[in-house]
Amino acid sequence: MAGMTQMGGSTVGGMMKPWLHFTMGDNLYFAGWVPLSSGTVVGACIGLFMLAIVERWVAAMRSLMQAYWAHSTPALFPARAKRLSDSTDKKRLNEREDTDMESLQGDRAPAIRLSHLHRAAPFIPAHDFARGAMFAGQAALSYALMLAVMTYNAGYIIAIVLGLGVGEVLFGRFCPTSMH
Repeated sequence: MAGMTQMGGSTVGGMMKPWLHFTMGDNLYFAGWVPLSSGTVVGACIGLFMLAIVERWVAAMRSLMQAYWAHSTPALFPARAKRLSDSTDKKRLNEREDTDMESLQGDRAPAIRLSHLHRAAPFIPAHDFARGAMFAGQAALSYALMLAVMTYNAGYIIAIVLGLGVGEVLFGRFCPTSMH
């Protein structure tokens, strides 16, 4: 590292600026990725802008796949779907009776009903492994954007925020608010 000296374990001369700035020379992800000209900084901002849009697209695709899987799961297990739909009416009647009984009992906390736990979708490897991979991919994109923000380069931050906004405009209607 030419031009840098070691003082008590900290590098002097190439330190990260711990304040918001528009200057060049911040490492972006790797030691070799250091935009040193205005053109390379603009290129990095465009790349971060596109990465932010891709992150919103992945969130929307996760949401669409989740809705598709929720819709297709009863078709994969028709006997279970019928059993659940038949038991739903019985559960509603039982819940009304339980609620009436709880109101008579006063301050006691309601008991946990195991019948509510049976509403979870069954484990389907094709669905669940794909869901896990999509979540891991979205998390990786989010962490990559976070690392760029942690450089405190205002150009990077503006590009990321604008990219997330544009991505939300393009793909947000496919994503429920709980996915954000």
